Amino acid sequence: MKGVKNKMVVFAAVTVGGVIGLLKGEEAKQKWVFRLKSKYDNRRQMAERKSIARKGGVLLDDIELAAYHNN
Repeated sequence: MKGVKNKMVVFAAVTVGGVIGLLKGEEAKQKWVFRLKSKYDNRRQMAERKSIARKGGVLLDDIELAAYHNN
């Protein structure tokens, strides 16, 4: 179900972005698609962090995550 939802969001972003690209230009399309994807990713990350916190997990900040994944 999550995969279908992700595909629908990406499809909607690309479709609406294409219309915006036709009307306002390619740069406006890229800005709009980037803004939409960023908002969606932020919401997903916040939900994931809340889920980890509810399960009693330890929340790491960005620096700790980067250090963990580099090792």
